[in-house]
Amino acid sequence: MSLLRSLLFYLGLATATVFFVPCSLLLFPLPLSLRLRFISKWSAFNLRWLKLSCNLTHEVEGLENIPARAAIIMCKHQSAWETLALQLIFPPQVWVIKRELLWIPVYGWGLAAMQPIAIDRVSGIKALRQIVKQGRQRLAQGLWVVIFPEGTRVAPGKRVKYQPGGAMLAERSASPIIPVAHNAGYFWPRNSIKKKPGVIKMVIGPAIDTAGKSASHIIKEVEDWIETTVASLPQPE
Repeated sequence: MSLLRSLLFYLGLATATVFFVPCSLLLFPLPLSLRLRFISKWSAFNLRWLKLSCNLTHEVEGLENIPARAAIIMCKHQSAWETLALQLIFPPQVWVIKRELLWIPVYGWGLAAMQPIAIDRVSGIKALRQIVKQGRQRLAQGLWVVIFPEGTRVAPGKRVKYQPGGAMLAERSASPIIPVAHNAGYFWPRNSIKKKPGVIKMVIGPAIDTAGKSASHIIKEVEDWIETTVASLPQPE
């Protein structure tokens, strides 16, 4: 039954994608902020459909910590769920992504319409400079910048080194960082079709002031908060 429910969810997701991507391309002449608001409706549909098809919902703690000004979001990356949820919870945003995602048919076209910061992860210092340059431009436009500091999805209970790109952007722009923790990986495992019913818990932390701090200090502060918070969240069977 779990597999059937999950396949039903993906059928709805695929149908929504086929509808929203051409529409988002037609809206390309409009301002980016308007396109982002339209594309967020795709996420809203998929999360509602996730609840109906798989009985999987979520709750968010710390909404009062979202500031009025654009900031950098640094989020735990355990599944695809957070890529949907962040679009609904925070104001219009752009993501730092690996450029290969833009090559995916249909989905990549819609992603390109969101004007992400698409980097070549093997280019090293060049990718870091791109994050800083384009990130500062997006922040100046009033757009939030979403970064998954682990660089890839990491299974619950596992840890990898946090990448410095987001911290370098924060150091150069003096923008605050909003850390985000959740336990979505227990319900929507990476590399798995099956979804488990339940309630995903997301916690939005207080803004981390980055003014006058080095990138190494910033990334350690972010990592400590996220990993400590993740460890405190429910770990369902």
